[in-house]
Amino acid sequence: MDGVDDRQHADEESSTGEQSPSLLTIIFDTNPAAWALLQPTLSVSSAIAHILVFINAHLACNYTNQVAVIASHCDKAQWLYPTAAPQTPPSKKQKSRESRNDYDEDDGDDGPVNRNKRARPNGDHKRDTNGMSSGSQLANSNKYRPFRLIEEELIHNLKTLVNSTSPDTLQEKTSTMIAGALTLALSYINRRSQEYQESLTGIASSLADQSANQAVATDSAHRTNSLQSRILIITLSPSTDLAHQYIPIMNSIFACQRLNIPIDVLQLPLPPDPNQITLQKAQPTTQASTSDVTPTNPQPHQTSTVFLQQAADATHGIFIPAILTPPSSSAAQPPETLQKIASQSLLTYLLTALLPSPATRPYLHSPTLISIDFRAACFCHRNVISLGYVCSICLSIFCDLSLQTLSEEGCLTCGSKLAIRDVGVGGLGKTPVVVARKKKKKTRREGGGSNVGTPTPA
Repeated sequence: MDGVDDRQHADEESSTGEQSPSLLTIIFDTNPAAWALLQPTLSVSSAIAHILVFINAHLACNYTNQVAVIASHCDKAQWLYPTAAPQTPPSKKQKSRESRNDYDEDDGDDGPVNRNKRARPNGDHKRDTNGMSSGSQLANSNKYRPFRLIEEELIHNLKTLVNSTSPDTLQEKTSTMIAGALTLALSYINRRSQEYQESLTGIASSLADQSANQAVATDSAHRTNSLQSRILIITLSPSTDLAHQYIPIMNSIFACQRLNIPIDVLQLPLPPDPNQITLQKAQPTTQASTSDVTPTNPQPHQTSTVFLQQAADATHGIFIPAILTPPSSSAAQPPETLQKIASQSLLTYLLTALLPSPATRPYLHSPTLISIDFRAACFCHRNVISLGYVCSICLSIFCDLSLQTLSEEGCLTCGSKLAIRDVGVGGLGKTPVVVARKKKKKTRREGGGSNVGTPTPA
């Protein structure tokens, strides 16, 4: 009867067919200068509300799914969720209690002190609820507890970040710290992946196989015993604001490519420049029906970031240049209707194109960007260029050779002396000329005969 019983096979199939957890790390661009331009179309509060809906949908797909949110601010990159518990100096009673409970079985291997220092993924730390009204407490009691904890912690940290930003910082720095946010995301993904491997195989086996796992890199979407990780960047800053972060952004892209972590990018469009709209209205029209020229939204590729396009392409992610409002309805509808359309468009992009995990994307038709801008930023002025000069030693890119810096002082990065000739007009940058090969003359005998011998009769 033991041979006929198939309960063991059913247990093995259920254990092997269980879906591995997915870690979604969201990098949200909180650049105040860019959001001030997008405020008439889409507000920050509306964007945060739809991002919370997207997070809840991701957590509802699998009970083991995890999420993390990082704010890319104008002067720093800060965690929105999860955040570390507030550190307070322990009292004498707490010290004595912790010394007695260091080796307690309930505390685990980390102990109470180390566990409090780590970021708590559930955000389960005490908050002051005295200022909350009875209506808000009743509304929060009807929410699913994990969703409510994430919402409260994210909004609380975002308000703290905005209130701590001084006006002087807004005037001095108008860019966003995408490079720092990517570094925080990679560090968090690495730590969570190690913790997940330790929970499956144990600490001893994970340390023994760490060197072997680093040598062999396979696709994480097809491994059932690994944590599926991905990064979603929601940004609205143009590529000119990220040129000074070219090197750390590219290093993060190469790290994600090595670890098989896809980077998805949702580029929110900025409103058009008022100077360009004035020039369009000043131009004469040829058709009578188009006498009144209305301003239209810019094309998605005009404000999209160059480096994030390369990040999505190199890591096999998704790059979506979002169109929040249709161009034809920008002047015919009131601002309230346009904001409603923009918020609905943002939620549609999040739930339809960016919700599927990397394991399910091979079975779907994901949106792809056909034309990718592969321009780079120069190392001398941090400008995005399409034609420049590359050092043959360290591969640094330079855009300006008017002062003959490379020929006299050497490379600005590695200091190597480069033999550059004819720098200036008529030298570098001119069209190369292909020199034709000289034809060899055939030699003839003195008698006038050819070099080919007479065949002998058989």
